[in-house]
Amino acid sequence: MAAARVMASTTIIGASSSALFKAAVASPFFKPQSVTFRFNNSPKLALKKRGFACSALYKPDVQIKEEGLPETLDYRVFFVDDSGKKVSPWHDIPLHTGDGAFNFIVEIPKETSAKMEVATDEIYTPIKQDTKKGKLRYYPYNINWNYGLLPQTWEDPSLANPEVDGAFGDNDPVDVVEIGEKRGNVGQLMKVKPLGCLAMIDEGELDWKIIAISLDDPKASLVNDVDDVEKHFPGTLTAIRDWFRDYKIPDGKPANNFSLGNKAANKDYALKVITETNESWAKLVKRTTPAGELSLV
Repeated sequence: MAAARVMASTTIIGASSSALFKAAVASPFFKPQSVTFRFNNSPKLALKKRGFACSALYKPDVQIKEEGLPETLDYRVFFVDDSGKKVSPWHDIPLHTGDGAFNFIVEIPKETSAKMEVATDEIYTPIKQDTKKGKLRYYPYNINWNYGLLPQTWEDPSLANPEVDGAFGDNDPVDVVEIGEKRGNVGQLMKVKPLGCLAMIDEGELDWKIIAISLDDPKASLVNDVDDVEKHFPGTLTAIRDWFRDYKIPDGKPANNFSLGNKAANKDYALKVITETNESWAKLVKRTTPAGELSLV
């Protein structure tokens, strides 16, 4: 799969898109030396010392730097601060934005199929394309929403959740399905609000899917809970569930299952999931929970 690429040296993007960003948005992959993500309507703030509690509230000012070429085994998207020091998108980007919203990092832009993910076992946890048996992984068809992670969260594989059939966490940050109209880009930071969640059971492991919307989306003010999604985005909840249920079937694997009555739980439940997984992450980075092969840098 050939990806269209746009050449640039440095691009500043954030809540307000530049002309170059608008021209490049047709492709999820940029080819800059560095890309700065900044909330343009906010004062510039440097990354601060990592906070371990749910109350860590600040806005990051980071850049992304690509190493290697997209759709190759050595391609990595690193995050760096203003001094050029590499930081972890998983550990150093704050979960909270201070206004009841959350930071969301795009790994897989909507309408693409390359399976991009934060490399949780590599130093500074860059984004890379997942592999299987030495080959790059692709979904069998495009994902229809922006997909990525909530930073500073972790699904603890040693904890059995009695509310979801006793399933254990999948050892990853919590996933987000962002349902807004605009396609993000790999490594892009969005401010989102949660609307609900799905409890997916993937080969026996619990893999939460937080359903959220970008605060910049035209319909963001209309949707505040899971029932609003069905009203303003009819069919979307079912489509998300069915997509994640069935995407492994073309590879000969069984369909995934869902707990909580096979339907999306409401916003309050999603916030509970976020709080609990943020607390699990805090224990991880404080090393009160074994990290195994996970990178804490």
